[in-house]
Amino acid sequence: MAFLLVIGVLLLKAFSNQKYLSAERRAVLARAKKFDKLYFEIGGHLLFDGHALRVLPGYDPKNKLKLIKSFGEKVAVVYCVSAKELEKKVTWSDSGLTLEKVVFGEVKKLRRKRINVVGFAVNRFEGEKTALSFIEKLKKSKENFVVTTEIKGYPHNLENVFGTNGFESQPLLDIPQKIVVVTGAGANNGKLFFCLSQIFHYDKLGVNAGYAKLETFPIWNLPLNHEVNIAYEAATADILDKLMIDPFHKKAYGINSVNYNRDIDSFPILKRIISRAASKNNFMHTYKSPTDMGINFAKTGILTDSAVKEASRKEILRRYESFKKKVFKGEKKSTLKRMKEIILKVNWPN
Repeated sequence: MAFLLVIGVLLLKAFSNQKYLSAERRAVLARAKKFDKLYFEIGGHLLFDGHALRVLPGYDPKNKLKLIKSFGEKVAVVYCVSAKELEKKVTWSDSGLTLEKVVFGEVKKLRRKRINVVGFAVNRFEGEKTALSFIEKLKKSKENFVVTTEIKGYPHNLENVFGTNGFESQPLLDIPQKIVVVTGAGANNGKLFFCLSQIFHYDKLGVNAGYAKLETFPIWNLPLNHEVNIAYEAATADILDKLMIDPFHKKAYGINSVNYNRDIDSFPILKRIISRAASKNNFMHTYKSPTDMGINFAKTGILTDSAVKEASRKEILRRYESFKKKVFKGEKKSTLKRMKEIILKVNWPN
């Protein structure tokens, strides 16, 4: 029993929330000083980050909420939802809830926790009936919202992006706060598109607006093959995310930085968009890599690396067993194949 208590204490000390939040908060405020207005995208689970809790023993799963609250009246939150994802009408994870119910449920919980959700962005709208119903509910509830529409060829066709039917035609959700946290349920909800369209409009108004993001994983300044980063690949095996060394960061600074394929692939076109959407003195022009856009001090909070590695190995096995069960319920077999590849990367103890 005494042995188990010692192990429990060690695990609790594997991560310092105070060190992490202090470093993260300083970095966000420093970035915000570079702009008149900072659009700060927060990915992952905002209300309760169960994955972080499992792989970083001692991590407070409500750290993102605490970070937002720490900015006080300087911060507002915009909640994004994709018209395309609404139209799929699939149930959300294991909850059995539709995306619409998840969205309204999360916003209600955020407001109960005194998080200032100032409005919604319904993105990629092309007349979807489910989205129209969602918009009517926003109107009935007297919510502040905008509807952004699909730009043909976005993001690669810059003539369309900056043409009359591009960013120019997207609505501005005018928000007075200095820091605008942009979040949403799950992936593909149009957070980055919304941020870029707003930055474009504010630039036209003479307001120096910028973009940064927080994604707890992967942890950019840990090794590529560190178990906590491999656990991120396991968590995203169903969408086939792959981690790699950020080649742009390596070229610019000579430093190995871990990022994932989607951000690395999209960075060159994102730089081209920024070059046209923001004025020459905008701090975003100094971003030399997708890693530069991020603000992630998770490594600062790690106190016991061995405990994090062990927790991450357990999480990888948990994900594997979970995906195995899901294959029998219709999950793609490619997910399980990807999981087997991921397991081979792990440095399993003898």
